[in-house]
Amino acid sequence: MAQTRRATRAQQAAERKAAGDSQQAGEMKDSSERQPGQWGRAWEVDWFSYLGVLSLLVFAPVLVLYFFVSCDKYQCALSGPIVDLYTGKASLYSLWMSAPSMTVQAWKVGLTWLLFQICLNTLPDILHYILPSYKGGVRLGAVTPAGNQLVYQVNGLQAWLITHILWFANAFYFKLFSPTIIFDNWGGLLWVANIIGYLVSTFVLVKAYLFPTCADDCKFSGNLFYDYMMGIEFNPRIGKWFDFKLFFNGRPGIVAWTLINLSFAWKQYELYGEVTNSMVLVNVLHAVYVVDYFWNESWYLHTIDICHDHFGWMLGWGDCVWLPYLYTLQGLYLVYNPVHLTPVHCAVVLTLGLAGYYIFRDVNHQKDFFRRNDGNCNIWGKSAEYITCSYMSSDGKERKSKLLVSGWWGVSRHMNYTGDLMGSLSYCLATGFGHLLPYFYIIYMTILLVHRCIRDEHRCKCKYGKDWDRYTDRVRYRLLPGLF
Repeated sequence: MAQTRRATRAQQAAERKAAGDSQQAGEMKDSSERQPGQWGRAWEVDWFSYLGVLSLLVFAPVLVLYFFVSCDKYQCALSGPIVDLYTGKASLYSLWMSAPSMTVQAWKVGLTWLLFQICLNTLPDILHYILPSYKGGVRLGAVTPAGNQLVYQVNGLQAWLITHILWFANAFYFKLFSPTIIFDNWGGLLWVANIIGYLVSTFVLVKAYLFPTCADDCKFSGNLFYDYMMGIEFNPRIGKWFDFKLFFNGRPGIVAWTLINLSFAWKQYELYGEVTNSMVLVNVLHAVYVVDYFWNESWYLHTIDICHDHFGWMLGWGDCVWLPYLYTLQGLYLVYNPVHLTPVHCAVVLTLGLAGYYIFRDVNHQKDFFRRNDGNCNIWGKSAEYITCSYMSSDGKERKSKLLVSGWWGVSRHMNYTGDLMGSLSYCLATGFGHLLPYFYIIYMTILLVHRCIRDEHRCKCKYGKDWDRYTDRVRYRLLPGLF
């Protein structure tokens, strides 16, 4: 088992200074030279990044609240509040007063949910003994920039199954609470989720200064707002197994995603006496994504969220509020605006969603297959082609890496994101064309993944230098073959 290193505050300060001095000494005017320590978030913050951070901290919570009010008071018409303000039918004060109230019931539901997921997170995984192809249980994570390698208890699929079995058992047999309890407390839960998100984000900021899990993986920019949002610690933990990043990335938000959709579907049935085919389609497509996430949770230990992002407000608040409230907009919209789709429309949406999922999963499978075999394998019936690159890790050692240029990875540099966008579009198309609000998801995902493409490639350029230029000359397109 890898043991995490700890240091006193004085030692941490000395290490940070030494790391900063080492990086400054290693900087080169030629951007093509490889530089160590380029993984993850920035060391220093420019004014543009600073203003962007402040804007997100202020406006992201407001946007979530605006969407809620638009649905709750205006049938999900995004223009409703603005039109009422412009015509004088409403004021900022009256709109604020129409915002949801904090309730005792919402706190009971929210805290019970969080504590229940924490309890499930502590249980050793037994599902991988029952399903041999499922890679759960104790798993090694990726090596961090400072050379640490943590172990994880991967049990997300088990937690998801237990949660949903209990939900269905209650809905059809025990009936201890209404299946619509999430929708019925959706406004109050918004307050609960926000408060928990800010408390978690503040706690990990303080923890990074006082008792970091891995001091040598911390990054201090010197800007409090940037550090608060982007995070200082790479893998904040309490004890050996409770990993903030893994827990909040998957639980409670993603486990709740399908439960929220089920609650919306039940509410639709309660209001209209039926569950529309559009609601069924949204539930099915979202469930495919969620189950895939937990089935491949050990694989996600090696993705950008775990391997490169530090844990701060962006992940802490984002997983508590942004994910459950904005990723489920299609289901919420269909409660207020039930839509009946034609069979052709259903078939097109389902095909698009499943095709996007197939591409996303197959692209990632090719990369994993290539890595497991160290490049000695066939992709699409031919010997895998790759470019060998060298890079300097933050410990000053030169390491080698292979960049695949066969199969999907020869079509575009981020074809997995293309599949992700196809799936995202299918979720939105399932709601018809009545309003813009349910299409926020595809707009957001496009911005997110394009930005991630640029950020990934900037990091790779710093990491691999001229070798990265060789790769981009070979694989010309970033995201959309023939276009971008």
